[in-house]
Amino acid sequence: MTTIYDFNLLDKKGNSVSLAQYKGKVLLVVNTATGCGFTPQYEDLESMYHRLKDKGLEILDIPCNQFGHQAPGSDDEIHEFCTLKFGADFPQFKKSDVNGAGELPLYTWLKSQKGFVGQYDPKLAAVMEKLYNESNPEPRKHDDIQWNFTKFLIDREGKVVARFEPTLDMKEVEAQVEALL
Repeated sequence: MTTIYDFNLLDKKGNSVSLAQYKGKVLLVVNTATGCGFTPQYEDLESMYHRLKDKGLEILDIPCNQFGHQAPGSDDEIHEFCTLKFGADFPQFKKSDVNGAGELPLYTWLKSQKGFVGQYDPKLAAVMEKLYNESNPEPRKHDDIQWNFTKFLIDREGKVVARFEPTLDMKEVEAQVEALL
């Protein structure tokens, strides 16, 4: 059976990182952006990370520019922004696609484990769909990532236990993270 530990990601310098190094930890995998309406979630993520990292939480930050070009900077610029503005010090990886032909294999697997079950306000959904379609040649599939700051919760055995859409209150996300710690 595949677990998250079977995947590698590139760090912001392009070095391969085996996710097996996180065995035994609770993971929250997040696709992020620096210019998104949800970007203030970095503050909540960093706060949660500082409170819970000693109990075994790791947050894996994967910047993504597929949603309205809201992460336009280089990997170094994105890292600098997140560090200076939010004090983010959890692991940040190379900017990557999470949908479509060029999506990370990790995201292909994550989406196969927990598909999209959320709902957005119809007006918000229409705006998000328009922005996505303007930026991406391939139409989005039902289980694809809908927007930046979608989160996947991984248990200590490397299995996906939950998917959180970006509109879910971060207090609810944190409660589910704490339940696994």
